[in-house]
Amino acid sequence: MVVRTRQALKLAAVIVLLWCSFARAQAQQPRSFMFDPAQTKVTFTLGASMHTVHGSFKLTRGTILFDPATGRASGELVVDATSGESGNGSRDKKMHKEILESQKFQTITFTPQHFTGTLPEQGKSHLVVEGQFNIHGESHPMTLNIDADLNGGNATATTTFAVPYKQWGMKDPSAFLLHVSDKVEISIQTAAHTGMVQAVPR
Repeated sequence: MVVRTRQALKLAAVIVLLWCSFARAQAQQPRSFMFDPAQTKVTFTLGASMHTVHGSFKLTRGTILFDPATGRASGELVVDATSGESGNGSRDKKMHKEILESQKFQTITFTPQHFTGTLPEQGKSHLVVEGQFNIHGESHPMTLNIDADLNGGNATATTTFAVPYKQWGMKDPSAFLLHVSDKVEISIQTAAHTGMVQAVPR
């Protein structure tokens, strides 16, 4: 009886070690996140002396690949610059014509390059993703702090960051009696489908 118990304990220990090894291997595999535009909200907030402007943009498409073993990331988030609206027709017309020049620069993109953080199969995760943010025809270094909640093949994620649009060469919309912030705050709430991939491109 004692021998059988010892054998059973050894077998259980082997199973646990194999499972832990499998879980570690899974955690190190490259992962893909394909974002659903229909379940994605891209909103912006611009402070002003008279009031705060709120608005939104639409995500066109988005896929990010993460390689936990190397810290590499790739892919692209693409926002339709022409979709920006704040609920005020004349203000939006000025935004598109004079500030974003969205007929000329029709997309706003983020291209990830590196990341730190963990990607579990289940549960919450915090990622710091570095990459290039392209707006108004120019690219700028950008770091996104992303809070994610993973559930098997699905995930939700949120991030908020500031765009110093004046510093980046876009027109100052301030008027004689109305002064606006030199930064616009962008928030993204999204849902994605996840999966394993062979490798993340360099």
